[in-house]
Amino acid sequence: MQFGFLRPWAPHLLSILRILTAGTFLTHGTMKLLGWPAPFPYPLNGMTTTAAVLEIVGGILLVIGLFSRPVAFILSGLMAFAYFIAHAPENFFPALNGGEAAMLFCFAFLYIAAAGPGPWSVDAVLGKNK
Repeated sequence: MQFGFLRPWAPHLLSILRILTAGTFLTHGTMKLLGWPAPFPYPLNGMTTTAAVLEIVGGILLVIGLFSRPVAFILSGLMAFAYFIAHAPENFFPALNGGEAAMLFCFAFLYIAAAGPGPWSVDAVLGKNK
């Protein structure tokens, strides 16, 4: 079975991927700094506070699709750093070290940095989606 019928929808699905991924990512930052949608279960330090600010600011920028490529690249690096600092030392396997979300965010953001934000973005409206 071929799925060529989805090809015309690819740019719009990219926008949906960006919006949903960024919205989910944003809540990681709001949880840390604002206690919403739930309180963060660990004490904050300089590293987690910095991550929270990047998660909130970067999440908002990616939800609206502004400066999408550089923001996605920075957030991809943040998640790679988080994975190797916080998760990988616990266990090799992401399913066992709790790093599945960090790994998926890392590669979703890396893809967005390479592919762009899609047509439903401020970057596309401003003509920066090249």
